[in-house]
Amino acid sequence: MGKRALISVWNKDKLIEFAEVLTQKYDYEIVATGSTFDLLSENKIPAKEISEITGKRQLINGKVKTLYPDVFAGILADMNNENEKADIEKTNIKLFDMVVVNFYPFEEAVNKNAEETELTNTIDIGGPSMLRAAAKNNKRVLAVSSPEQYIQVLEDLEEHNGETSLKLRREFALKVFEKTLDFDTKVLHELSNRFEEDSENYFSLNIKKAKNLRYGENPHQKAGLYYTNNTVDYEVLNGKELSYNNILDLTACTNILSEFYDVCCAVIIKHNTPCGVALGKDIEEAWEKALDCDPLSAFGGIVGFTQVVNESLAKLLISMFLEVVIAPDYTPKALEILKQKKNLRVIKLNTSLLEYKNYLSQEIRITPFGTLVQDSDKGELDKDNFKVVTKTKPTAEMVEDMIFAWKVAKHAKSNAIVVAKDFKTLGIGQGQTSRVDAFEIALNRACDGSKDAVAASDGFFPAIDNIQAAAQGRIAAIIQPGGSIKDEEVINTANKYNIAMITTGIRHFRH
Repeated sequence: MGKRALISVWNKDKLIEFAEVLTQKYDYEIVATGSTFDLLSENKIPAKEISEITGKRQLINGKVKTLYPDVFAGILADMNNENEKADIEKTNIKLFDMVVVNFYPFEEAVNKNAEETELTNTIDIGGPSMLRAAAKNNKRVLAVSSPEQYIQVLEDLEEHNGETSLKLRREFALKVFEKTLDFDTKVLHELSNRFEEDSENYFSLNIKKAKNLRYGENPHQKAGLYYTNNTVDYEVLNGKELSYNNILDLTACTNILSEFYDVCCAVIIKHNTPCGVALGKDIEEAWEKALDCDPLSAFGGIVGFTQVVNESLAKLLISMFLEVVIAPDYTPKALEILKQKKNLRVIKLNTSLLEYKNYLSQEIRITPFGTLVQDSDKGELDKDNFKVVTKTKPTAEMVEDMIFAWKVAKHAKSNAIVVAKDFKTLGIGQGQTSRVDAFEIALNRACDGSKDAVAASDGFFPAIDNIQAAAQGRIAAIIQPGGSIKDEEVINTANKYNIAMITTGIRHFRH
């Protein structure tokens, strides 16, 4: 008995060539709907119209063409099940071996902000239903959901003497459920926005596996890299494959770079935390200042730059062991130099650092108590909340350094203190259970450099001991959120030591 294909497609690219091979080489009988049938007929490809099965060409302005028992029985029937086989034989229903469908252009309607009637007309009903039925019955039926799959189908038929392989049927079945999930998610989000419902009630994450990674944070942990529709564009120009930890570190590095996208900035990351950040008149100066903050921790680190890496900077970078370098671009000579280190991963970020901020939308953590979803921390300094609260006023230069340190503290682990001067981190205390411990770590790393420097805190000060530590380190100015019940006492203590203080009203906890 010859094979049978049901074809109903919106996107008719490559359809004629595909249908010709199905009918002429593999003796498929084609059943088609509406405009698909018309196109096949115009091109003299033999096909039956769906009405020969349903008794009606279409109903209610074309919304119902395939939603009939005889159509779905022909797709869903399991001929290894005696009861189902008997039903098919008794009713003389013909089976389908292949279902070729793609969806109405809902996303196009969304992108052009179509009015509601036009939008809802592109919510496909029959297409997803037919494909899901075929995918469900993948032991017997091939579900083809994209013109890009036609070549693969024909190659599979050629390889298996006119039959489709179970391997391909299973692969395409998964593609169907991936597509229907994506389609339904887009419909849900768009309608919830238009109906002014809380779209967060319907949160879903559609991710697609890009590849397996060698392992996760540790060798005994399996890991993979998955892409969403909101993944930045980057290239690996040199070195080994990126690891799980590399990708985490790259993200931490680029998050900070994006804070300083319009100036010369260098960032050094180790174990997903900043250990040196600096601005410079050029990119080499920024690097030298960042490295000077903590050269020991920089060994084996991940480094990033907001500007093109040139030859002179590349020579500095290969003089030490680094895992990854990321930048918007590299001069040809710089790339040649960096490639001398064959294991050094060199990453070119094609997405602009200004645009990168748009990719920082939500953070997700899966816990045994439930999945946590929050907006990414995009809190920026607000002039209405940015207040000098002490008698001692900071100089303009201090304010600039305070803003710099504040942006770095935003990306350090809580409790976090950043000591900085001349657009250079001198010491970063982070990940401590006590804020005063974080302050002392930052001051110890800064050593004598803390004199007349500024300090930024990711959270308010719960006690005056932090201000006393700042005074011992001869800190000139502090920027912090404020909001503690001890604020008055903290401010009075700052006044006592002639330390200028600014409160921002914005906390930057990072657990």
